[in-house]
Amino acid sequence: MKICILSDSHDNRRLLDAAVAHASAHGAEAILHCGDVVAPTTLRVLQKYELPVHVIHGNNTGDLYNMARLAAESGSLIRYHGQDAAITLADRNLFLVHYPHYAQALACTGDYDLVCCGHDHKSSISRVATITGGHTWLINPGTVGGVGAPPTYIMADLATMQFEIVTVEAEPASVLPPVTPHV
Repeated sequence: MKICILSDSHDNRRLLDAAVAHASAHGAEAILHCGDVVAPTTLRVLQKYELPVHVIHGNNTGDLYNMARLAAESGSLIRYHGQDAAITLADRNLFLVHYPHYAQALACTGDYDLVCCGHDHKSSISRVATITGGHTWLINPGTVGGVGAPPTYIMADLATMQFEIVTVEAEPASVLPPVTPHV
C-alpha cells in the first residue's frame, strides 16, 4: 500500500492539491496529514481524490470544532484524530504526532513500524533504534504549504517500507488581467 504523508499545509490549498494529485497519480491509497491544516475547509480540495485522509491538528489548530464537523459529514473520508493518532494500515502500526521530539520518543518504544511528524518544516527520513532491539522509521514530510522551505511530501510504500521525499511542483496561480479604472 502506498501512502502520501504530508504536514504543515497552512491553508495553501494549491500546493496541498498539487501534492495529493501527484501522489494519487503515483498510486497513493491514503493520505496522512501530520498537522497544521489551520482552516478545516482547506481539506475540501482533497475530496475529489476519494482517498481516506487521516489528519491531526498540530499547533496551528485553527477551528477544531469545524474540523470535527467536516469529519462527521455524511460520506466524508476525513478522519480527524485530534492531537495525535495511532492507526493501522496494510498491517503496519503507524503513529502521527505533530512535534518531532515526541515522534522521536515514540519511535524509540518499538510499538510502531512508522512514526510521522511535522512542525519544523524540515523533511527527513531516518531509521531509529528501539528499546526492543528493532528499529522504527521516523518520517517528517516537511511543509507541503511551502512555509519557509520548499513544498514537499513523502511518498511511502508500506509493503517495502521505502520512502521518497517529493518536491511539490505546482502551476503558478493564474494572473488576472489588469483592471483599468474608469475615469
